[in-house]
Amino acid sequence: MNASGQRGRKPRADVQRNRAALLETAQRHFLQHGVGTSLEAVAKEAGVGPGTLYRHFPTREALLAAVLQTRSEELVARQADIDQLGDPAEALEQWLRAMEDYFSAFSGLPDPLMAAARAQEPDNPLTLPCDTLITATDKYVQAAQLAGRVRESVKGYDLFLAAVSVAWIKGTGATDEESVDRLRALLASGYREPDDQA
Repeated sequence: MNASGQRGRKPRADVQRNRAALLETAQRHFLQHGVGTSLEAVAKEAGVGPGTLYRHFPTREALLAAVLQTRSEELVARQADIDQLGDPAEALEQWLRAMEDYFSAFSGLPDPLMAAARAQEPDNPLTLPCDTLITATDKYVQAAQLAGRVRESVKGYDLFLAAVSVAWIKGTGATDEESVDRLRALLASGYREPDDQA
């Protein structure tokens, strides 16, 4: 059969099984050891060779992006709830907290996300998820700006980076939740309009 005939075919069962095993194992390793975990150890535990892993996921970023996609359902559900809020400033605050939780999924995750957002490399698999989150953040920022609750100079990209930064600080384990709350309040005083400091 020619190449064009094969393109429409469903992947073989063993290919699908290997991909699923790699994603499940990688997620477990990211949770236990952080995003810098050994990819060779992931492949070995998944029961495949390193070559199979790299055929499915050519880079660490590609594997990480695929694992994050499997974990995105919770973020999507939270976004649907946030979209029902009547107060745009509250919606923005809740969205920042939701992103913060999402970025805290794995130790070390904020670093590659910030690198992808900063570099805007089209071949980095993490760039598209970051762009999607920045666009969503922009939507919340603009709604709050229209309501006069957020400074006009603020951009979604700024608050995306703020949420990643808070997640990074939380991930170091060097501070407690009260300190993190104070940091969030400091950030909010920077992006809110002066009369919206409640």
